[in-house]
Amino acid sequence: MISDFATVGVRSMNLAFAVGVATIPHPAKAHKGGEDAYFVSDYGGGVLGIADGVSGWAEQNVDPALYSRELMANAEAVVSSEEMDFDAQMLLEKARTATTSIGAATVIVALLEKNGSLHGASVGDCGLRILRRGRIVFATQPQQHYFDCPYQFSSDPGGQSAADAVVFKTDLEQGDMVVLGSDGLFDNLYDQDIESVLSTIGGPDQDSAQRGANALAVLASKHSRDTTYESPYTKEAIQKVGNWTISQ
Repeated sequence: MISDFATVGVRSMNLAFAVGVATIPHPAKAHKGGEDAYFVSDYGGGVLGIADGVSGWAEQNVDPALYSRELMANAEAVVSSEEMDFDAQMLLEKARTATTSIGAATVIVALLEKNGSLHGASVGDCGLRILRRGRIVFATQPQQHYFDCPYQFSSDPGGQSAADAVVFKTDLEQGDMVVLGSDGLFDNLYDQDIESVLSTIGGPDQDSAQRGANALAVLASKHSRDTTYESPYTKEAIQKVGNWTISQ
């Protein structure tokens, strides 16, 4: 699970991210650093990206982390190229086609122009929230073929491409908070949880961003280990599948 949290501040009269990142892998995956990957770039006002390796590949003796890590490395390598011009969908496709590892991943990227325009694209169930004055004012929605089977980039020919991505653009203001996360974050935190946690965070600076990322990741991890907690994931499972045994 990755919690990637940014606050929007002024840098030389332009808007820019102050970023904090926290990762808490599933206990069974901690020995290898988990299966999620991310990158942060200071291109423009800042760029954030998260990829979540699809765990099912482990059944074929493939490390799911390899695909997600290469995908994010490829995205970081091309994000500042002139042709990209804050095109989030193009960034995903360039990264996907350059990735040669076996496996699959869900993914989201968000690129901030210095004028405050935020460009984003996602495939699958990584997500983004924007908070303004303490309230969520924008949220992405997950893409799924069916419950627990999200859209994904894949080395198999049946995977999605960037043409299948949800693409969005919105304008940020100074002091806005942006939360990116893999499904491990949003499976275990309701939007009101995110609002509550971040209500205690300070201004748009690096220390505040890091405290926010840490706090979100810690609470999500706590909820994931609590077998009595009806998480967003568990609630959806009961609604769509019926009786459900928690196995996260």
